[in-house]
Amino acid sequence: MKPGTDRALARTWVITLVMVVALMANITYVQGFEAQELRDDSDNARRLDDRFKIDRGPIVADGERLAWSEKTDDDRYRRRYRDGPVFAPVTGYFSVYSQTGLEEAANHFLDGTDDRLATSNLIDKIIGKHVPGGTVEATIDVGAQRAAYEALAGAGVRRAAAVAIDADSGAVLVMASTPSYDPNEVSTLDGEAATAAFGRLNDQPLKPLLNKATKELFPPGSTFKAVVAAAALEAGATADARVKAGRSYRPPGAGQAINNDAGDIGGSCDLGRIPLIEAFAQSCNTTFAYMGAEEPGNDAVLQKAADFGFGDRIEYADGVLSAASSFPETGEAALSALASIGQGSTVATPLQMAMVAAGVLNEGVVMRPHLIDRLRAPGGRTVDDISPGRMSRALSSEQAEQMRNMMEAVVERGTGKSLKGTSVLGGKTGTADVADAPYNDRWFIGFGPREDPEYAVAVMTEASGYGIESGPIAARIIDALAG
Repeated sequence: MKPGTDRALARTWVITLVMVVALMANITYVQGFEAQELRDDSDNARRLDDRFKIDRGPIVADGERLAWSEKTDDDRYRRRYRDGPVFAPVTGYFSVYSQTGLEEAANHFLDGTDDRLATSNLIDKIIGKHVPGGTVEATIDVGAQRAAYEALAGAGVRRAAAVAIDADSGAVLVMASTPSYDPNEVSTLDGEAATAAFGRLNDQPLKPLLNKATKELFPPGSTFKAVVAAAALEAGATADARVKAGRSYRPPGAGQAINNDAGDIGGSCDLGRIPLIEAFAQSCNTTFAYMGAEEPGNDAVLQKAADFGFGDRIEYADGVLSAASSFPETGEAALSALASIGQGSTVATPLQMAMVAAGVLNEGVVMRPHLIDRLRAPGGRTVDDISPGRMSRALSSEQAEQMRNMMEAVVERGTGKSLKGTSVLGGKTGTADVADAPYNDRWFIGFGPREDPEYAVAVMTEASGYGIESGPIAARIIDALAG
C-alpha cells in the first residue's frame, strides 16, 4: 500500500477512534451525571409513572416513623403518614404530581438517588444501579408536636399555628398548623383521586394545605415591640431608662393619634415618662409608636428587624423556605409608628417570631432554624449530621439579658401575669386587629422552662379576645418539651 494511502487510513482510524471515545464519554456523562436531571425534567413523560416504583426511605422523629412507603398489589409503593394532620407541616406530602415539606427537601435522599448514598459513586452512576432510599431524621419532638396540634385544634379558633425552637441550636422542635389536612388523602396512586382531593382542599377558604407556621403572614401585634425594644437598647437605652408614655401619641404629620388599650386607662401607661421595662411589661402603645416614628426611628427598627431575619425567606430545610416577614421602610412617621406596634404594614410568620424569642434567649445570637437532624443510609450509617448554623447577632449579650428581664417582667407583673407560676419564664403578648373582621390575631411569644430556659415558642390563634389567650398553649408546649 502506498505511503500516502497508509497515512490517510491512519488519520481515518484516529478520527474514528476519537469520535467513538467522545460518543462513549457523552453516553457515560448523560447516563451517569445527567440522569437525575433528566428524570426530574417536567417534560419527561415517564417521570410521573416512575414516582411510585421506588421504595422511598422513611421520615422519622424520636424513633417514630412519620412517613414511609407501603408496597401495593401491583408492585408499586404508596406513601403513608402517621397522624397525618398533626405532622403534615413537617413531612409535607408526596403525590402523583408534586411533593412538599421534608418530602421535597430530602426528595433525592429518600428515593436513593442522592450521591451521598452511592456505595461507589462513579460506578453506580455509570451502570445506573439504584441505591435504596435513606432515612431522614427530623428535629421534631413528637410528644410536643402532638400536644401543640391538639391544643390548637381544640381551641375553637379560625386559624392557628405554633413553632418551638431550641434556642441554642436552632432545631425546630414544634411546627404545628390548623386547619390542617391528611397527606394520606393526596398520596393516592390514582391521579384522578389525587386531583379531586387537591381540588377539595384548595376550595376550602382557610387553605389547609398552606402551612400557617411558615408560609402565611399575620400582623404580629405587640409581640413586635420586642424588636422595637431591642432597637432602643441598640441606640443606647437601658431597661431602666425612662421613656415617653402617655395615654395618646400623635406622630408628626399624622391625622389620627395612637392610643393605649382602653384597659390601660389609669395605669402606668398614662404617665408621661416611665421605665422602658414597665412600658414593655404593660405594652404601652404610645411608647413604641413614638420609638418607631421618632427615636430611635424607622431606620433603627428596620435594621433591628433585619437582624432577627425580617425581610428574608428563611430556609429551614433544603429548598424549603418560609414567607418573608416584613417591616416597612418609610419616611412617614405615622406609618412607622403604626408598624412599630405590630399593625399596619408589619407582618410576620410564627417561625419568625419564634426566632425573635430564641435570639433573646440565646444571648442575642439568632441561629438558623433547621428541620432535619441527620440523614442515614439504609443500613443505619449516618451520612450527614446537620450542624447548627449561626444566622446573625441581633443583640449583644448584655442587651439580650436586659430583653430577657423585660420579657420576664411581662409574666411577673405585666400583660402575661396570668402565666405566672407556669413553665413560661418570660414572654410578650400581642393582639392585632384584622380589618373588617370579627376576630383578632392573638399572639404570644416566650421562653421556658422556668428553671433552665432553653426553648423559644411562638403561638398565634385567630379569634376574638387578646394575645394572652394564646399563652396557655405556649405553656403546654414548653411542658411537653421539658417533660
